[in-house]
Amino acid sequence: MTVEYVPEVLAELAGLDMKSIIHPHTTIGAPSEPLVFVRGEDARLWDAAGGMYIDGTCGLWQCPVGHGRVELAEVAQRQMSKLEFYSSFGDYSNEPSIRLAAKLLEIAPPGVERVFFTNGGSEGTETAIKLARLAHHNAGNSERTLILSRTGAYHGMGGESLSVTGIDRLREGYGLLGTDTVWLSKPHAMIHGPAATDRLIEELEQRIQEVGAHKIAAFIGEPILGVGGMVPPPPGYWPRVQAVLREHGILFIADEIVTAFGRTGEWFASDYYGVEPDMIVTAKGITSGYLPMGAVLVGARVMQLAHGASFLHGFTYNGHPVASAVALANIGIIERENLMPRGLAVGRQLFERLQPLEDLPAVLEVRGVGTLIGIELNTDASAVQTGARAAGVIVRAAGNNIVLSPPLVISEEDARRLADVVVEQVTLLSRSRG
Repeated sequence: MTVEYVPEVLAELAGLDMKSIIHPHTTIGAPSEPLVFVRGEDARLWDAAGGMYIDGTCGLWQCPVGHGRVELAEVAQRQMSKLEFYSSFGDYSNEPSIRLAAKLLEIAPPGVERVFFTNGGSEGTETAIKLARLAHHNAGNSERTLILSRTGAYHGMGGESLSVTGIDRLREGYGLLGTDTVWLSKPHAMIHGPAATDRLIEELEQRIQEVGAHKIAAFIGEPILGVGGMVPPPPGYWPRVQAVLREHGILFIADEIVTAFGRTGEWFASDYYGVEPDMIVTAKGITSGYLPMGAVLVGARVMQLAHGASFLHGFTYNGHPVASAVALANIGIIERENLMPRGLAVGRQLFERLQPLEDLPAVLEVRGVGTLIGIELNTDASAVQTGARAAGVIVRAAGNNIVLSPPLVISEEDARRLADVVVEQVTLLSRSRG
């Protein structure tokens, strides 16, 4: 069923949007005419004019089970009819959040003991950083306030979360951010060469020595850089990073807002890379975006350090019962439909069709893990995003990178179309540059 609005309604919606809304990542006072989506199904979206698009990005990586899942709407309706919401502050709770926490502990990497709910990724980063500092303070190490992060990292747009985001253009104009952040290099093998892991570990150890381990609370890192270009780390990187951090008593926060819930063929990319973080920040795929929600998974070391501390922190909608019920059903779909191996198969199909782009002069690298794929160009990638959208495919340009992260349920036909349009647009861009 295609939903198509008459021209008068389309014009009205566009006008109201441009007069009423400040959209994220746009120029204030210079609104663009919006592309108004009205329906979704699996990996397809339809706009208000009746146009169909293949969703190659899951919006912002948030929909492993795809769009239009009626069963998730029905779960939300049933929970709303019983209990729509009540605060979870103090000793208040609700059944869906209790059962969701238990399920997350069941599928989490070893060592995770507790769950703190949030409403999204930025809140999760804020929570993990505050909890890391509080844990050290409670254990008598109040000097441990600094956070290790990497250039090219994206951890959110809040206060602390933007402070540890290593993308300069996202930090401009917001004052003194990152004053408690110690910066490390982007873990990109193409930049650092064959000995990338050795160089990066040497840098990590040197930076700890320069600053003093007694001043560092935690290291935060995405297992695979997302906005920074969908960059997997060089071989052996994560286990060696974890070993250095443990040697110096520095907590390890894995930002799995993008990489969790099946993207790498595992529930968590931490499992894929064989590490056991002290905290894991999740969001997006926990509900497939059907409702805003996130969770910080807290490990044994943090619980031990923070034991007895008063954690005066929280958000109104922590442990929201409707979001929790939807999250449980979403995880059930991933399990029941075996979407993790399906995602790996789709990822291989996409990668095989895209890898020949490396023969083009404008392409530096095609890389990926599971359904997380990046194409790095030697020029701005926005023309590829624009051209693909005109051809009915949604991809995301991130600087010089095109990043892909389709739903795990994408059909072979739609995956081929997604890859073919990207190949066509990257080829056109390469030819235009001579």
